[in-house]
Amino acid sequence: MSQADLTFIENCKFILQQGVSDEKQAVRPRWPDGSPAHTVRAFGMVNHYDLATEFPALTLRRLAFKNCIDEILWIWQKKSNNINEFSSKIWDSWADESGSIGKAYGYQLGIKHKYPEGEFDQVDRVLYDLRNNPASRRIITNMYNHEDLHAMGLYPCAYSLTFGVAEGRLNAILNQRSQDFLTANNWNVAQYAILIHMLAQVSGLQAGELIHVIADAHIYDRHIPIVKELLEKEPRPAPTLAINPDIKDFYKFTVDDFRLEAYKPHPFNKTHKIPVAV
Repeated sequence: MSQADLTFIENCKFILQQGVSDEKQAVRPRWPDGSPAHTVRAFGMVNHYDLATEFPALTLRRLAFKNCIDEILWIWQKKSNNINEFSSKIWDSWADESGSIGKAYGYQLGIKHKYPEGEFDQVDRVLYDLRNNPASRRIITNMYNHEDLHAMGLYPCAYSLTFGVAEGRLNAILNQRSQDFLTANNWNVAQYAILIHMLAQVSGLQAGELIHVIADAHIYDRHIPIVKELLEKEPRPAPTLAINPDIKDFYKFTVDDFRLEAYKPHPFNKTHKIPVAV
């Protein structure tokens, strides 16, 4: 059975049973009808995913595989902050009339910085170090730039990665300040697992471990019945990730270079249209 499913189940049970409700507090998020979107929340959740063993896609419900790849390419490859360059609608609520989300996400990764070896943006610095300095303990990206927070449509949720290479395996720690567990947990896990596979392939490495650190892991009040229904399902075997082996340039990957094999998730109850708080 899928280890990603077992981790998700364990996490959800912990949040629901030991988390703290914020129903007596004033909260920023709102439901589409204007009501405050309260949560049950747990602080400081850490999960480990061995990418050499399985691809961490939930089978309890279907992962929107192509969409999560599209987003990671939009941020990390295109380094874009404009939703018109991204096919999904998930960012629409945070964009202005031109489609910009401000100086957020891809914008931060594309800023060039000076180093002794020359000028690099954050992505190109990672690629350079993985090829030339794999023993480095300084391979880090960070999108949480306090100087630019005022100009962001949304403060970055998954905001930093720390990479480490050991015995030819690329490992990474993903830091996330906040996560809507039902809608975003497996989405984020899967897309950053894919990113590690991409970076490893173009750097002559193997994908190792993804360690996911979530500061505030929460389940929204209107999501609780849906989560409880998912927890009643039996995990199925994890799928296998297949990547076009001919791609050696990080900037040449497309959504079509990835596929999930032997993926048989449970059908999702279509009467459950998951509400999204903004």
